[in-house]
Amino acid sequence: MSRRARRWTIAALAALCGAGAILSFAGASSGQINLGGGPSQPGGPVEGRPEISADPEQIARGRELFLESCTSCHGRDARGIDGRAPTLYGAGAAAADFYLSTGRMPLDKPGDEPIRTQPRYPQGQIDAIVAYVGSLGGPPIPNVHPERGKLNEGFELFNENCAGCHQAVAKGGVVTGAFAPDLGEATPTEVGEAMRIGPYVMPVFGHAQIDRGELNSIARYVELTKAPVNEGGWGIGNLGPVPEGMIAWLLALASLLLVARLIGTRGTE
Repeated sequence: MSRRARRWTIAALAALCGAGAILSFAGASSGQINLGGGPSQPGGPVEGRPEISADPEQIARGRELFLESCTSCHGRDARGIDGRAPTLYGAGAAAADFYLSTGRMPLDKPGDEPIRTQPRYPQGQIDAIVAYVGSLGGPPIPNVHPERGKLNEGFELFNENCAGCHQAVAKGGVVTGAFAPDLGEATPTEVGEAMRIGPYVMPVFGHAQIDRGELNSIARYVELTKAPVNEGGWGIGNLGPVPEGMIAWLLALASLLLVARLIGTRGTE
């Protein structure tokens, strides 16, 4: 094969690599998730944690724990302190369970963004505090059933209502004044609680906006994002469509530069 023929062969291969990079990333792996059957379906039923029974003894125990740990911000009467923390009347068991079970409360410094961390209390104490706060009124802990949801519906609802902050693959992002968390550790119950109470800067999605069946579908889609199927593409950690798309374009640009270099070299002969 002549020198000129070899150069044209290399240029053609480089062009094919560039086109392949765009197709493989932009199509299969850049935030696109298989919504069909088979491996992409959640692996069996995932039940929400049953609602905490509100018996008088547990409520009394929860009030004792509340007085020991929460009054510096929420006040002894749980009605909040201006500039420190809001009232807990009407917050409901859902809010108390979400914040305590995810370690977002108590805060080290009032006013800080609640960030997910290890819970500060054992589960028995969390249940008691949740029972006490729940007795003050507000939304109960939702009983979420992802296995009853529809995956395609969940995909559409999540992209319509949640992806603007959490990305289409639920990996989180930055919003005005806060960070939208990665949902990789969120249980179906926590997903439901967050939608019903609107923690921090997140809006509240009431039953009129997202009904119980739609909530099940969203939770099912979030479960899928924890282990997506990257058929026909390179997942690169499933970071989401923006970073994956950037890498695809960088690879394609490098290939095109190689083509231009080879063509330029040929022209100087």
